[in-house]
Amino acid sequence: MRLTRRARFDPPLQGTSMDPTFTGPYADTATPVLPRTEMTLDLARTALVVIDPQIDVMSPKGLAWPAVGESVTETNIVANLVTLFRAAKAAGITVAVSPHYYYCWDHHWRWQSPLEKFQHDVGAFDRKGPYTLDGFRASGADFMEEFKPYIEDGKTIICAPHKLYGPQTNDLKLQLGKQGIRQVIVAGMLANMCVESHMRDLLEAGYEVAVVRDAVAAPKLPDGDGYLAALINYRFMANGLWTTQETVARLTPAG
Repeated sequence: MRLTRRARFDPPLQGTSMDPTFTGPYADTATPVLPRTEMTLDLARTALVVIDPQIDVMSPKGLAWPAVGESVTETNIVANLVTLFRAAKAAGITVAVSPHYYYCWDHHWRWQSPLEKFQHDVGAFDRKGPYTLDGFRASGADFMEEFKPYIEDGKTIICAPHKLYGPQTNDLKLQLGKQGIRQVIVAGMLANMCVESHMRDLLEAGYEVAVVRDAVAAPKLPDGDGYLAALINYRFMANGLWTTQETVARLTPAG
């Protein structure tokens, strides 16, 4: 691709917000090179998938707050996820949660990535075991209270836990397939790790995937801004990159 021949390409990626609230390093370029795409929802085949809607990565009480708190606050992710849950339920689409849990044996892995080591060192997402709720409620592994009315309604699919970043180790794709889903709207945490990994794996499996850009957040560290890293990759790969407001409008039938 010769970047000097921009006239060959349509203007901004369809569904990529030019919302003025996204400023500075998060603003979309006024002269994108990537061609326009379109993702039109078929609600009967659409699911909202929320990744890691848990205390440890979304609450000031969470163990990861020093790393993610700034981004969580900037994107207003908790309020935006409540809005998405409410809109998805009103639209009658499938809703699934892909949570992150670690059990005692997971702490004995022989090798780990930097983020894995951080999570294991601080005890993020820890549970005492898969068959007990002892110590689970209000722990860092529990769901945010704001989300529980939507997650624990007996209709939302709560998948088996994923262990690293993507859904390769849980039953998310099986559950979506059994519901006839072909389009997925993803949101949650961490934008540059689990959300991006879910997006990539679902794309490779043939799903059409949109990411809600202000319903994700990520670590902001001297090592790098995870939100910016994720946003750049979403622009290249996602079939849609929408704000919460845009997503709700797409979930609401016209008229």
